[in-house]
Amino acid sequence: MIRVQHEDFDPGAELTALEETGAGAVASFTGLVRPDDGVTALTLDHYPGMTERALEVLASEAQARWPLSALTLIHRVGRLESGARIVFVGTASAHRAAALEACAFLIDRLKTDAPFWKREHLPDEDRWVEAKGTDDAAAEKWR
Repeated sequence: MIRVQHEDFDPGAELTALEETGAGAVASFTGLVRPDDGVTALTLDHYPGMTERALEVLASEAQARWPLSALTLIHRVGRLESGARIVFVGTASAHRAAALEACAFLIDRLKTDAPFWKREHLPDEDRWVEAKGTDDAAAEKWR
């Protein structure tokens, strides 16, 4: 399941749904808006259609590489306050290695392959979030 949405999500409910697939292992990641450097909020923009397609490609690649019984990928857009949930990645497989590796793959590749534009809001300014070399390096290890 892939969703791009403004609404918050319940990680517990998403995990329960993955557990109910009968898999032997479920791995997950939930990303939050960090208050680094005084960030009070983050606005995420996307191009509808293009973003969903990029996420579908990543999900298909994960399913081709690992024997997954299910995966969930939720990414929020809009203005999110500090501490708010941004992203949920969950994978289910018969064995832990596949679930963990697929989850890590999706997290790493989301940072570089999904077309989202991020703007941080601080008390005295707003700034665009620039791409990081560390994100590129993390994604590259999966290529």
